[in-house]
Amino acid sequence: MSETVRMVCPVGRKHVELWAGYALVVLGVVVVAIDPGHWAHITLGLLLALGGVGLAAHGHMIKAPVLEVSDGEFRYQRGRYIVRVPFHDIGSYYVLPGRIRSLGLCDSTGRPKRFPSLQSRRAARTYLPLTGMTSPAKVESFMAVAGIPPRKRSLTS
Repeated sequence: MSETVRMVCPVGRKHVELWAGYALVVLGVVVVAIDPGHWAHITLGLLLALGGVGLAAHGHMIKAPVLEVSDGEFRYQRGRYIVRVPFHDIGSYYVLPGRIRSLGLCDSTGRPKRFPSLQSRRAARTYLPLTGMTSPAKVESFMAVAGIPPRKRSLTS
């Protein structure tokens, strides 16, 4: 496969933190603009604006998981954590249900592949975490475009 296929998982918490942070900054400016001569309005406006800046900064730091297939390689990236798997080593995939969706990859014999842990929490895991807003149908269409069959329709089973 010479073409790049890419999917960025939506992160709802990031959008909420960004919008709430920007709203608090605006609210802080409005509170100060109402009565700029009174110390209570200035203090409240400053605290609201600082809280909004902190919330928006934290929202910008949240990294969304990215799935990508290019140049014969499957790549999963979430911040500094990167997993690269040669495309020919992937036999099938499965999506784990639950509050936070996860993607599992299987080798050509149908056994789940193991990946190093995220942020050194476990020794290894058999899935790659996505986000709760990631639709299983969207993951299935991405994998179909990439040419990876689902586990239930794998050639080996």
